[in-house]
Amino acid sequence: MKNLYIDFDGVIYNSIEVSYKMAEEEKINRDYESYYQFFKNLDWCGVLEESTEINDAFNCIQKIIDCSRFNVFILTHVVSLKEAELKVKLIREHLEDVTIIPVPKKISKTKMVKVKDAILVDDYPENLREWKEAGGIGVRFDLDMDGKGFPVICKLDELIEMF
Repeated sequence: MKNLYIDFDGVIYNSIEVSYKMAEEEKINRDYESYYQFFKNLDWCGVLEESTEINDAFNCIQKIIDCSRFNVFILTHVVSLKEAELKVKLIREHLEDVTIIPVPKKISKTKMVKVKDAILVDDYPENLREWKEAGGIGVRFDLDMDGKGFPVICKLDELIEMF
């Protein structure tokens, strides 16, 4: 079985869209450190309450688990323990049998898990580039089906046919 890592923000939940909108409303500078501080102090409870599931993601993940071809993990960047806690709580409301790996934002996802031959589904191309360079397989999640050089899906259960 292949290891399959699925990003949370922008793949399972549209929380990245909601939080970027909040940053724009607060006129946060677009540099890395300003964004990092903004996200560190963000009301993640409010973000997740305003956010919605993308394309039936939880049911799709359950289908992937049920097909028994993948070891499924949720691999999500976080900037605070509160964000990690709230994401875990939300995921557990929908999925009982999946491992959740919160990754501190300043650490690459490639440094947290064994990447070689593993699949990462992510909406952020830079994460996928790093993953591929480390020997993994990157799949871009994009509702507009723009792979930016990677295989692309817009619904998670498409992975069953892809692999």
